[in-house]
Amino acid sequence: MAQQIIFFVLAAIIAIFSILAVTAKQIIRSATYLLFVLLATAGLYLLLGYNYLFAVQIAVYAGGVMVLFIFAILLTNRPGENVKTELPVRRVAAGLTALAGLAFCGHIIYWNIKRVGDLVAQSDITPQQLGHSMLGTDKYQYLLPFETISILLLACIVGAIMIARKR
Repeated sequence: MAQQIIFFVLAAIIAIFSILAVTAKQIIRSATYLLFVLLATAGLYLLLGYNYLFAVQIAVYAGGVMVLFIFAILLTNRPGENVKTELPVRRVAAGLTALAGLAFCGHIIYWNIKRVGDLVAQSDITPQQLGHSMLGTDKYQYLLPFETISILLLACIVGAIMIARKR
């Protein structure tokens, strides 16, 4: 019963601070709200008994990535300024795009639920097997998208630094 209460509290923290991170007018506040989301996610890992993922979430994401985000924000933006409000047409377009992305993700999850269910049904799966199934190079494994996203993030950071240098 206590675990369920803790889960619902952490889920509420994640949901509330995720919305605040997206809707905040000041970008430093958005980054701070994102930090709270990452810390609450680490709390979920701890609740599930995944101590290694808890430590990685704290060290890598809540520590390293947030420092990188704050550094990029301070290099490219004036953090005390408010962000201007977008036109209603752009808000509607962003909402429709978000709904399309949600529908796409739901479609992928729906069609892959059997494959994930088969993986979860194996009660004697080791962490090595799980890691290989996620970051392997075979069909339906995710090493290439993982590396592609890391290159994309690196390109974004280099672009932000170049924009900051021009000022």
